[in-house]
Amino acid sequence: MVSTTASESQLMERFSKFFSLSGAVGPLIGLLLLCAFLSFATDSFLSFRNFLNIADQITVLGIMAVGMTFVILIGGIDLSVGSVLALSMMVLGYLNVVAELPMAVAIAGALIAAAFCGALSGLLITEFKVPAFIATLAMMSIARGVANMITNGSQIIGFPAWFNLGAIIRHFGFLTMTVAVMLVVFVVAMLFLRLRKEGRSLYAIGGNPEVARLAGINVKLATVLVYVVCALLSGLAGILLAARLDSVQPSSGVAYELDAIAAVVIGGTSLSGGTGGIVGTLIGVLIIGVLRNGLNLLSVSPFLQAVIIGMVIVLAVAAETFKQRR
Repeated sequence: MVSTTASESQLMERFSKFFSLSGAVGPLIGLLLLCAFLSFATDSFLSFRNFLNIADQITVLGIMAVGMTFVILIGGIDLSVGSVLALSMMVLGYLNVVAELPMAVAIAGALIAAAFCGALSGLLITEFKVPAFIATLAMMSIARGVANMITNGSQIIGFPAWFNLGAIIRHFGFLTMTVAVMLVVFVVAMLFLRLRKEGRSLYAIGGNPEVARLAGINVKLATVLVYVVCALLSGLAGILLAARLDSVQPSSGVAYELDAIAAVVIGGTSLSGGTGGIVGTLIGVLIIGVLRNGLNLLSVSPFLQAVIIGMVIVLAVAAETFKQRR
């Protein structure tokens, strides 16, 4: 009996370690409690159709939050992701609709533009020693300005019909193309962090960059690549948002960076770096998505919703600080 209990305990410990649940148990409990409350408070929350709506609504945030997880794990921050999303959308629209290039070329161009923004932010941080907050704040302004310059602030419409249908048609009765892409991004990111030495090195950099450098990790290169990946995922999120909206406009993505940071922090990833994981981020994304969905079902004012979500973020950060002090 004792040996069986011990083996079960070891199995649960390995399961928790692999899926990075050690810091996400609290958020998971909070998500379950939130779902339980909304199930009793509303008539339509606990329905298959509503769950599909939540999944559709969190795709853009979910993909951006994965990139933000990488950045925060190394002790950084990226305030430019919302503007990079808008820039990638405008590049996509200009190349496909205005320049009449194939969609594959437009998608590649949008991702290249996003990656360039990330590389520039990473180089400013590593080579010119600009604080991440300032570097990405500058990139936020630059990317937004370029996005507006492409069409002088106008929106672009006229994408191929199949592009929009990819975000609408549900395969197997529940899975859209956008949700499928988000799930693939989450799975790949989780496996990368848990199974690849490059992924584990991000934790070392976040824990202590100097010790990581002495251990043979190329901290500068890793930092630049992390910001490139974060920007690439923001660009991918912009492409999926364009598919959902069937249009692009330079004002897209305003304040999305705050939601991405909030999802990562709520999911248990420390703002000081070194601890956290993708599973926690997914839980954080679900908390924000479920909370917003529930508040809409309860007919709560959008202004009050912003206050409530802000309070949730403060509570999550306070809980993290209290845990670190203990």
